[in-house]
Amino acid sequence: MKPLHFVDTTLRDGHMSLWAGAMRTDMMLPVAAQIDRVGFQAMEIISTSFFKKMVRELRDDPWERLRRVAALAPRTPLRAILGRYVAAFEFTPKSVTDLWLERLVANGVRQVRISDCSNTVSVWERLVGDSRRMGLKSILNLIFSVSPVHTDDYYAKLARAAAKLGADRICLKDPGGLLTPDRTRTLAPIVLREAGKVPVELHTHCNTGLGPLCVLEAIKLGVQIVNTGTPPLANGSGNPSVFNVAENAKALGFTPTIDLEALRPVSAHFAQIAKREGLPIGTPLEYTESHYTHQVPGGMISNLRHQLAQVKMQDRLAEVLEETARVREDFGYPIMVTPYSQFVGVQAAMNVILGERYKQISDQVIQYALGLWGEAESAAMNPNLRDRILSCARAKELAGWRPPEPSIDAVRQNFGGPGVSDDDLMLRYFAGIEEVAAMRAAPRSGRAVDGRLPLLTLINELANKTRFSQIKIEKGELVLHMARYVQTGG
Repeated sequence: MKPLHFVDTTLRDGHMSLWAGAMRTDMMLPVAAQIDRVGFQAMEIISTSFFKKMVRELRDDPWERLRRVAALAPRTPLRAILGRYVAAFEFTPKSVTDLWLERLVANGVRQVRISDCSNTVSVWERLVGDSRRMGLKSILNLIFSVSPVHTDDYYAKLARAAAKLGADRICLKDPGGLLTPDRTRTLAPIVLREAGKVPVELHTHCNTGLGPLCVLEAIKLGVQIVNTGTPPLANGSGNPSVFNVAENAKALGFTPTIDLEALRPVSAHFAQIAKREGLPIGTPLEYTESHYTHQVPGGMISNLRHQLAQVKMQDRLAEVLEETARVREDFGYPIMVTPYSQFVGVQAAMNVILGERYKQISDQVIQYALGLWGEAESAAMNPNLRDRILSCARAKELAGWRPPEPSIDAVRQNFGGPGVSDDDLMLRYFAGIEEVAAMRAAPRSGRAVDGRLPLLTLINELANKTRFSQIKIEKGELVLHMARYVQTGG
């Protein structure tokens, strides 16, 4: 019986894909120790995209989340996600990236999974080196895509290059859920062969309903580490269900190295949270052929739908998705992953909304054409389109601009001066000084952290409802009667 190892994605990719990052820390803490007992090789916990969301919308401290989960789960390495730039849609100074990695380690993270939006080897080399210097183990993503560019030879060369960089693992990452069982059968052996002795993980999504089948094909071909989520934060646009993968793997003769029974209370906990908060439950999706044409990630489709609704053009989503495929071809087939998926999708939406292709062009697309996101990206563009973009007035303004590289002291000066701690400096950099102050001042949630409202909290909330003079609750033999009395003089 061959062992099969698992990486848990529930607390990062799971709730980002299905709950738009809406899970608060107090929803995680009751089950962190239980997840630690399961036997996962790692637990995905955070990426830089969480920082702004957590501070501004959830009024939640990302560093506190890391520290508290790390304390409750000492046996399972916490894993963070790192892209080419820490601020995904903006150029990030190296000083900021270095400090962010340092603070990850200080707050309990032990691994970092590294991606580059173009699978650029020089970027991998920089990020693997930076992570190693900070004491982090690195998992290097080979991002999968479908286009005339992304061939077997393309991935063979990349896997060889990745193996030479000294990363602790290589991950065949399919963020768009584009893998099919047939493609897995041709690609996985190539990556395994070229990776040599470097362990290989598989990370895929379920957008087309094929994710679980692709995982099983990869397992049969020799991949021994897979990324899965715990229902209800699995399936849908998320990762395959750990229960489904593990049970099917056992039927194929493999031995999962996790305790599924220990994981069932975790699943029940998040099901309670979903019910209480009105959050969606991941369900298996039907196969969708059109996904391979536009390759727009599931979360971005909802954003495009919202943008179109704002201009009363919500009935034209199909047209925008078709235009997305054309824009991607014009751009030289970039991988539809952050930030390139946004560059392509937003430009497609603008083309449809304005009724003319490339009538208006975003600064990010101009930077892309100028080669600021990579010379290879610029060179791959349709030359006529690139010439058209570079001839506009705004392109001439940006032509001489280069991303600034301030020292960390200069960054600190912009965000409060020498008295600001390193942790707060990072929060301020991502979310803003005022938003961090608002987070600090926000009251703590009164809800219990075990997926339910406890009786005491319920009584306190009912007592604050001043428009009722009496409240009576009955359940079986239990009767709770609350009455408001007004004291008179004498």
